[in-house]
Amino acid sequence: MDNKLMLMIPGPTPVPEPVLLAQAKHTIGHRSGEFSEIFAEVTANLKWLHQTQNDVLTLAASGTGAMEAGIINFLSAGDRVLVGSNGKFGERWGLVAEAYGLEVDWIKAEWGKPLDVSEFVSKLEADTEKTIKAVIVTHSETSSGVLNDLEAIAKVTNAHGALVIADAVTSLGATSVPVDEWGLDVVGSGSQKGYMMPPGLGFVSVSEKAWGAYEKATLPRFYFDLGKYRKSAAKDTTPYTPPVNLFFGLQVALQMMKKEGLEGIFTRHDRHRRAVRAAMVALNLPLLGADECSSPAVTAVMPSSVEAEQIRSVMKKRFDIILAGGQDHLKGKIFRMGHLGFVCDRDILNGIAALEATLMELGADGFSPGSGVAAAASQL
Repeated sequence: MDNKLMLMIPGPTPVPEPVLLAQAKHTIGHRSGEFSEIFAEVTANLKWLHQTQNDVLTLAASGTGAMEAGIINFLSAGDRVLVGSNGKFGERWGLVAEAYGLEVDWIKAEWGKPLDVSEFVSKLEADTEKTIKAVIVTHSETSSGVLNDLEAIAKVTNAHGALVIADAVTSLGATSVPVDEWGLDVVGSGSQKGYMMPPGLGFVSVSEKAWGAYEKATLPRFYFDLGKYRKSAAKDTTPYTPPVNLFFGLQVALQMMKKEGLEGIFTRHDRHRRAVRAAMVALNLPLLGADECSSPAVTAVMPSSVEAEQIRSVMKKRFDIILAGGQDHLKGKIFRMGHLGFVCDRDILNGIAALEATLMELGADGFSPGSGVAAAASQL
């Protein structure tokens, strides 16, 4: 018998049945009144999730597309930007910026370590001539399971006057990202993470300060020209043909999230973060990254007595559970267990139990059978 596939990766994430069923409905015209009603509801609920009164625009794109749009709409060639990089995605945004002719000033940290806020303070306070136009930061660094201190970085950036451009792809919908309270100017995210959706939609929150920069920015843009999306959104429509059925699913997903409530969503994800980390310690599996900077979306693990890829292989073949591997220099050295989106306590216990059985099959040492499940259960 084919078993139920269980995704425990940082995206795509499991999709609730009501969302899947909504997407199976017959497509409607994207210029119809019916679609405009859905669009208006979705936009209002996106603002609720972002905790903002700013525009939240929806693109037919991945999170990378949302972040690229967030960079090219508000900057000009030759502009100086600070890019925080402590993983694959921080590195990616710097490469995007360089591709568009921006002057990138890197602030780097070792993968598994958080970005040092004091380095941002030093760079920004030294910039008395205000040559730094934007600070680009990944909130939850998916490649290493580290949560950066976006609030603190935004605070010093706002004091300087530069734009705060944030990748919240695996943090929005998993932890609180109060856009207005923190003064975030541009925030990018993607549907296949905390939104409990398949891939295909990107979201960009834009502040009034960022719109001021938009008027002066000269980088080329067409499909990702956010001014067009803003103008269309004011009429509850889109500038180009949207993936209509994904909007059906998004409408239901956001309704489910509102029913759970922001506090319920964030508490659940934090509970799962603690449960997974406690289980890994009990199973003698070293963690990449300290508890105080750990992401609520994904946990990175560096096994020592057995190989990471062996664990991933057995988990997939025996239990149909998919874990993510390491990237770049961590390829083959770590596995990453995702716990964001449509995930419940039972899923966490199932995943840890399967991991225990996998470790026993592979002959791993240093743990007692049942210890991982017990440790996880103590946090749930």
